[in-house]
Amino acid sequence: MSPHGLSQRQKAIGAFLAVCLIWGTTYLAIRVTLETMPPFLMAGLRFTLAGALFAAGLASRGRGLPAVRFWWPLTVMSFLLLVLGNGGVVWAEQYVTSGMTAVIVASNPYWMVGVEALAGGDRITGRALLGLTIGFSGIVLLVWPELGGGGATASGFVAGIVALQIACAGWAWGSSWSKRHTQDQDVFTTTALQMLLAGVMLLAVGTALGEWKDLRFSARSVTAFFYLATVGAIGGFAAYAYALKHLPMALVSLYAYINPIIAVALGMLLLGEPFSARAGAAAAIVLAGVAFVRTPALEERVPETARMNRSR
Repeated sequence: MSPHGLSQRQKAIGAFLAVCLIWGTTYLAIRVTLETMPPFLMAGLRFTLAGALFAAGLASRGRGLPAVRFWWPLTVMSFLLLVLGNGGVVWAEQYVTSGMTAVIVASNPYWMVGVEALAGGDRITGRALLGLTIGFSGIVLLVWPELGGGGATASGFVAGIVALQIACAGWAWGSSWSKRHTQDQDVFTTTALQMLLAGVMLLAVGTALGEWKDLRFSARSVTAFFYLATVGAIGGFAAYAYALKHLPMALVSLYAYINPIIAVALGMLLLGEPFSARAGAAAAIVLAGVAFVRTPALEERVPETARMNRSR
C-alpha cells in the first residue's frame, strides 16, 4: 500500500472514530441543554443555526440549495427524519436518561424492517423476526417495572419510551421516503435545506406550545447547544460522509453499537445517571436483537442522506 493510500485509510478510520465519539456524546449534550431550554425550541434553534452555517459553507464553494421543485419531498423528509425523529429524541430526554435513549434509538432497524415490508420491499425473514422478538423483550424488560410503579416519574418515563419509538418510526419512514423521492439529489445541499426546513417546523411547534416563556440560558446549556449545532450536526455529518466514502458500509455502520456505550458511560460519569443491572441486561438484549435484524443489505437500502440525518 502506498503512503498516500495508507494516509487516506488512516484519515478514514479517524473519521469513523470521530463519528462514534461525536454522535455518542450528543445524547449527553441534549440532556444538558434541556436543563434550561425547552425541547422543541432548542431543536429548532439548533437545526436553524446548523442549516444556515451549512448553507453558507456550500455557498462559499459556489453550491446553492436544491431547486424549488424539490422542496416538497425534502419538506416531508425533514418532518419525518428531523421533526419526528430528532425532535422526538429531544423531547424524550426530559424523562429518559441519555444512555438509555441511545440504546432505544439503536433499535431503529426494527422499524426499518417493518416499514420496508409495508412499503412493498423485502418480506420479514425468520432471522429478522427472531431479532424483533429479542429486541422487543429487551424493551419490555426495561419498561415493565415502570408500568406498575405509578406516579409522574414513571408516567414520564413510559411517555419518553413511546416518544423514542415514534422517533424511530419517523426515521424509518423518512428513510423509505428518501429512497423513493430524493435519492438522485446531492446529499450536502439537500441536508442543508432539510436542516433549515426542520428548524422552521420545530420552532413553530415550540411557539405553538408556548415554550418561549420557558427559554433560559446558562453557561452549560449554551455550550452544549453550540456543540450540538456545530460539532454534533456539521462535524458529525462531515466525518460520516468521509468515512462512508473510504470505508466499507459494514464497518461504518458499527457506530450504531458504539454510540450507546459512549452515551451510557458519559451519562454515568458526567451526569450521575443511574444504570441498574436490569437496565444493563435490557440494553444488551436490545442490541443483540439489533445484531440479528441489522444486515449490510438493509443498510444499503437506506439512502445516504437519510442515514446522515438519522444521526444526532
